[in-house]
Amino acid sequence: MRRLIVIAALLGCYPLLLVTALWPAPVLFGLVAVASYLAEYAAPRVGRPLPEALGKVHLGITLRFAARETMALLLVARTAGADSPWFAAAAAGILAIHVVRALHAGLALRLRQMLARMPVTTRNLDVSALRVPKLPPPALRDSRSVPFLYLDALPVLGAVLGVVAATAGAALALVAGLAGALSLIPYVRRARPLTDRARVLEIVGEQVDAYAPEVILYFSGATAAAYQARMWLPVLERSPRRAIVVLRERGMARHLESTTLPMVCIPSSADLMSFRALTGAKLCLYVANVGRNVHMLRIPTLRSAFLNHGDSDKEASFNPFSRVYDEVWVAGPAGRDRYRRAKVGVRDESIHEVGRPQLQGISTEGPGLPYRTVLYAPTWEGWNDDLFHTSLITMGPRIVRALLDHRPPLRVVYKPHPLTGHRDKSAVRAHRRIVAMIEAAELARSKARHPSRAGDSAPHIRHLVVAGPTPHLYDCFNQCDLLISDISSVVADFLASEKPYAVTNVAGLPEGAFHERYPSTEAGVLLGEDLAGLAGFLDGEDTMGRARVKLRAYLLGPEYPDAMARFDAAVERVLAGR
Repeated sequence: MRRLIVIAALLGCYPLLLVTALWPAPVLFGLVAVASYLAEYAAPRVGRPLPEALGKVHLGITLRFAARETMALLLVARTAGADSPWFAAAAAGILAIHVVRALHAGLALRLRQMLARMPVTTRNLDVSALRVPKLPPPALRDSRSVPFLYLDALPVLGAVLGVVAATAGAALALVAGLAGALSLIPYVRRARPLTDRARVLEIVGEQVDAYAPEVILYFSGATAAAYQARMWLPVLERSPRRAIVVLRERGMARHLESTTLPMVCIPSSADLMSFRALTGAKLCLYVANVGRNVHMLRIPTLRSAFLNHGDSDKEASFNPFSRVYDEVWVAGPAGRDRYRRAKVGVRDESIHEVGRPQLQGISTEGPGLPYRTVLYAPTWEGWNDDLFHTSLITMGPRIVRALLDHRPPLRVVYKPHPLTGHRDKSAVRAHRRIVAMIEAAELARSKARHPSRAGDSAPHIRHLVVAGPTPHLYDCFNQCDLLISDISSVVADFLASEKPYAVTNVAGLPEGAFHERYPSTEAGVLLGEDLAGLAGFLDGEDTMGRARVKLRAYLLGPEYPDAMARFDAAVERVLAGR
């Protein structure tokens, strides 16, 4: 409803401005102008598609603001007359605002280009010698200069009071805009030394040399895939060896959670391969199979090990590309068996079982709440149809509807995969339907003054939609009693909790064939397209506890020594040259 109101206001205000200017009706014009400003401000915050669509058909924000200004001048012409000298001054002032905005845009763009040309950016390293300037406030560093557009509110609303007020408003806006634009000049001057490639590489290289990293965690990918590296940061923080994170995409560091590990971002492949400060390390860990891995793989002194970002029955967990690495580290015997069965060229002696150290904080007990909590954590739609394992599109809304309607009531925690909708927009639509259902259920419960039935204190239930990195997936594990998921590493990781789980059979395979193809499902309930097994899973007796304990050892490795000890042992073996 809020989005519809904003759309109606955004599209409807401009014709009304024209009508009220020609009438002329200054007070009504002012009210409509205020509504149009509010609609412009709200439009990108309630949904990006509309502003983007208007821009594609040449009705972008600059044109819309210019149209409002033109109508304000039309109002002045109708009330004071176009032959008034103040009218010319107001028109010149409004035009000058756009000239100042162009000046600011040029300076902001220059500053952004200078910072973007830095060959290396860092985090948790002392690079004070670079004298990286503090960034100006967001409103000043926006190279589109959108905040500057809103300065025209002074002459536009001033037109309601008359031509003199419109001229005075234009003058004030011009002074404020010019001051903001000129304030960028010192930032641009201080950023100029950062474009000296040789100097920046030398200073950062000295700091990395002083840190003397022994292990490198390498990551390249889209910002939505940052979770792939994020899950390994706490593990390397606990490791006794000095580790450094090497990134390739600018700005990626801010998508990784707070960490004490040093980070360097080197976008250029030539700079990376010539950055000698990294050659002192002996081990490089990779968490995803991406094309830019080849730039690090070309460093001959580094032994490469593929960690992956999850241990699952997905085809990605036995990708033929994995054979380019010196070693492949898997969680348990199941990972080794996947490569054996797939016969993709990864030698058995190159596979090492190191466990999943991230899972140490997962509890084997339920949250102890008055209501049982069910976590629905579907995977994403995959890069192609062969990797399509998500239940979100075909089953997701029906699963959540059944959970919300269940009696006695359940608490629902919904956590979609970070890449949901990356390939198939129907996944986004299904996600929005689920969020809307959960929000409606929350609203209905909050309005309930009395329990709807005996023993049902529904207003105390708080369903949860986890659309970002927090709370973490493993925190969600600790909050739930039951899991419903798809073929993914979520299932394998959840086995660390030893709690009951159900897996969706999106492909509609026979039960025997499904379990044979996806061993991680053997100790769980199978949910078909008709959701026939859901009621038994939610209300039936749990008879698979012992099977889950056995499967946990197969998927994640033995409980003793723990996964962190096994991971550290693998690192020590490589650093010792064995």
